[in-house]
Amino acid sequence: MERRSLFKKMGGLLLVPAVPFSNLLPKEKPVLRVAHLTDIHLKNDFDAPKHFRDCLHHVQQQTPKVDFILNGGDVVFDMNKEKKQTIDDQWQLVQSIMSAECSIPSHYVLGNHDIWWEEQNKTSSLYGKQYALDQLKLSSPYYSFVKNGWKFICLDSVHLDVDGTWYIGKLGAAQFQWLENELKQTDAKMPVCVLSHIPILTATLMIEDDIVNRWEMLGGDMHTDTSAIIKLFYQHPNVKLCLSGHIHLRDKVVYNNVTYLCNGAVSGAWWKGNKRETAPGYGLIDFYKDGSFEERYVNY
Repeated sequence: MERRSLFKKMGGLLLVPAVPFSNLLPKEKPVLRVAHLTDIHLKNDFDAPKHFRDCLHHVQQQTPKVDFILNGGDVVFDMNKEKKQTIDDQWQLVQSIMSAECSIPSHYVLGNHDIWWEEQNKTSSLYGKQYALDQLKLSSPYYSFVKNGWKFICLDSVHLDVDGTWYIGKLGAAQFQWLENELKQTDAKMPVCVLSHIPILTATLMIEDDIVNRWEMLGGDMHTDTSAIIKLFYQHPNVKLCLSGHIHLRDKVVYNNVTYLCNGAVSGAWWKGNKRETAPGYGLIDFYKDGSFEERYVNY
């Protein structure tokens, strides 16, 4: 009877699930917290200034605190083919709100609505990307920086279409070569986060109405050089995360151990509510020393 009782007790002990010792240790704190704001489309209409202020206040009230903002472009409502006074007013509004309401550093990439293109007026001082670069105090539309053990690569994903009339998503030969060299020169143990306006890879383009037997994906909706970029990232496993916007929808695609996050839009459906099922919001990402990260989408 004593032996039988003993075995029962031992059996009960053996049924306790084994928990790895590492899971019992306190989780290491993140080395960085970043807010990803994209597609703000700011103008003095639709109560957009008030809502943008609310968003900035929401970001700055996060605990732990946000270290910096990654701005994914389409900062102003729309520059393309607008009159100079309208453009100046939009950017002045951006500058005044950021100066008065935001104490967190911001790093920017250009969106398609931040660029002035008019095929019949290419000699205008507004034509191209320089005006927006000056407003954002950027010396180049693509660049990189390192913060707390992570490298952040900010890409210029908006380029003229093959006929020179509108835009498509791509890097172009010079920027692709730069990206190759940037990744080669980065310590293989340093994790990398990539920021672009147009998604490198997204599933959101399949969310369309009235599909019969095929989907139509335009070159302005996703990078047209996706295959080449993915092959490059495959050679550099330290590329962990790619952030984008442009579509105003939220999705997450994991391919070859790289996470591609399309993080909705601060403006939602251009300040007219939700874009389909995605409410106005921003991404919040905690970065860890070991190259891992935790992310969520915040409806402010």
